[in-house]
Amino acid sequence: MAHLSDRIQALSESQTIAMARKSRELQAQGIDIISLSLGEPDFNTPEVVKNAAKKALDENYTYYTHVSGYLELRQAICKKFKRDNGLDYTPDEIVVSTGAKQSIANAVLCLLNPGDEVIVPSPYWVSYLEILKLAGAKAVVVPATIEDDFKITPQQLASHITPKTRMIMFSTPCNPTGSVYSKDELKALAEVVIKHDELYVMCDEIYEHINFVGGHESLAQFDFIKDRVITINGVSKGFAMTGWRGGIMAAPKWIAQACDKMQGQFTSATCSITQKAMTTAMELPKESTHEMRDAFKRRRDLVLSLCKDIKGLKTNLPEGAFYVFPEVSYFFGKSHNGITVNNGTDLCMYLLQEAHVSMVPGAAFGDDNYVRFSYATSDEKLAEAMKRTKNALDKLK
Repeated sequence: MAHLSDRIQALSESQTIAMARKSRELQAQGIDIISLSLGEPDFNTPEVVKNAAKKALDENYTYYTHVSGYLELRQAICKKFKRDNGLDYTPDEIVVSTGAKQSIANAVLCLLNPGDEVIVPSPYWVSYLEILKLAGAKAVVVPATIEDDFKITPQQLASHITPKTRMIMFSTPCNPTGSVYSKDELKALAEVVIKHDELYVMCDEIYEHINFVGGHESLAQFDFIKDRVITINGVSKGFAMTGWRGGIMAAPKWIAQACDKMQGQFTSATCSITQKAMTTAMELPKESTHEMRDAFKRRRDLVLSLCKDIKGLKTNLPEGAFYVFPEVSYFFGKSHNGITVNNGTDLCMYLLQEAHVSMVPGAAFGDDNYVRFSYATSDEKLAEAMKRTKNALDKLK
């Protein structure tokens, strides 16, 4: 009999990937599915970045690189952090990985022991808790509601810290809510953290460039806490490079060295051609990302206006990323066509079958009173998806 490890059996499948798979299965049957489940820009990688990759191929950059990435790339990342974020890092504090997901896993596996506690504000990105499971760490989930714009307060944070708390993990701009922490809000959280020795913060800033409220604020900007912050970034979202798999971690040198050691036994360096493309992306002025950002802001405003016409759908105003995370408890207990909706998971399955629109249950992000949908697709598809969703939800009685 086949025998799988306890480790893999305890791991949950990514719900975003699972919903995308179900969408593809229905599409293969000839059903017109509008998939709003994956968080992927529908833009092409900038031409100048693609040309850098082609040039790298022609110049035979096809050999192993330093595990943490080409020095030239890490230098470009340091310049980018200084120029765009006011952060001072040196190349030996940078580790380039095969996507931000690996950057997060590297740091978690290097810093946490079984039984260590990690504070995770909810809603959280789908993979945080699963990566913590692999480390044997205990997630301490701190819920934030739509009324609080899905952001935790310093008081909430302080009340959940125990002698076992080793890390805090969160994203800004946030996946799945689109919420963005302001400079003052980040400083207030930092002032709580600094009171506790050996407490670290993983700040996931992968959506840095998709920010509708002005400049992005990094937690590491506060000098009094910078040596406790692990900054996660990458090129997937801001530069439409999801398939290139280029993640970035910036952290104190001793953490970077540990992650280099960890990565050296798992994957070694990420793709050499990706690294050369990333170097060019890092050198682009941040204004080059504004066209995509502005398109996402327009789409956000479009879907929010359409959501207002759907009775029972409760939304906030996402200030970044490309997601809406509506509260849907109004529909619980209602039925149509033999399907009863008891939670967000049921609602997603109902919408997939009845409206042929794919969303992700809020349970994947810590709260099944919600669903998440991405507006990283065309205006036409968004309008049609919202129309189908409204018609399907109106049928629930």
